[in-house]
Amino acid sequence: MFNDTRALVTGGAGFVGVNLIQRLLKEDGLRIRATVHRRAPVVLDDRVEYVTADLTREEDCADAVAGCDYLFMCAAVTSGAQVIEDRPLTHVTPNVVMNARLLEAAYAAHVKKTLFISSSVVYPDSADAMREDDDLAGEPYEKYYFSGWTKRFAERLCEMYGRRVKAPMACIVVRPGNIYGEYADFDLATAHMVPAQVRKIVDGQDPIDVWGDGSDEKDLIYVGDFVDGVLAAFTGLHGFDVVNIATGRATSTRSVVEALVDITGRQAARVVYDTSKPTMIPRRVLDVRKARTALGFVARTDLHAGLRRTVAWYAGNRATWSRR
Repeated sequence: MFNDTRALVTGGAGFVGVNLIQRLLKEDGLRIRATVHRRAPVVLDDRVEYVTADLTREEDCADAVAGCDYLFMCAAVTSGAQVIEDRPLTHVTPNVVMNARLLEAAYAAHVKKTLFISSSVVYPDSADAMREDDDLAGEPYEKYYFSGWTKRFAERLCEMYGRRVKAPMACIVVRPGNIYGEYADFDLATAHMVPAQVRKIVDGQDPIDVWGDGSDEKDLIYVGDFVDGVLAAFTGLHGFDVVNIATGRATSTRSVVEALVDITGRQAARVVYDTSKPTMIPRRVLDVRKARTALGFVARTDLHAGLRRTVAWYAGNRATWSRR
């Protein structure tokens, strides 16, 4: 389906965008355009056309999607637990405006198919594995209330364009587990749990500071597996549809820290669990039966293998990447 087509990847210098571009370069006959904003391009390849754009601006969105057949919406304003705790409204306006402008521009430009990277924050608080229709079961978890409703609104916009208008534009919504791996955000002020712990441990922090008591459980998925799932969803789903791309397994923060200590040989370092620091939802795991049955997708990288790759990549790139 990619032969002699052009795809736009927004957030082309971000974590998911970079990994997706690298994967799309393997598709014969596909021309790639990617947006960047404040950061320089990462994947330097003549087959990738980079466009500097502020996606909250109508004209920048229109210019970015012009002539494109497909759109992968990977751009988002994100942050870590401390920012969410202190300034929960930070994400709302820029993400709502950006997603609305981009979908509007894509529809006007007759883009054939769009894929939106959503989030598991749309789901309510539950210890159960969340199915794709469980977003209707209640409000988002309290600490995810603002970001959860922001993502829910973007998903509803996707449904409007993918189902409700007279000439629909196919819109696929992917809800990921917690993604980790190469090119993640390792800035301790904004990083999510896995890259934050990778940086602390690889950089030699002692004692190793862990936020919370280590019991929080997340559905962790290695970025290489996630990108495979994105492509499976994009090619395998049609019209408007929603799918979880995750492992279906819950992994505790303590397990991640113990695995990283083992991988890096830092057993002599002291680990301190700081319960005064903010944490997020106690447990979040996704039901992945739809991805398995409808797409044949199964995440194949186990936690230790994924963490080893992440550690090796960060150790080899920290001199430049951590200063981005």
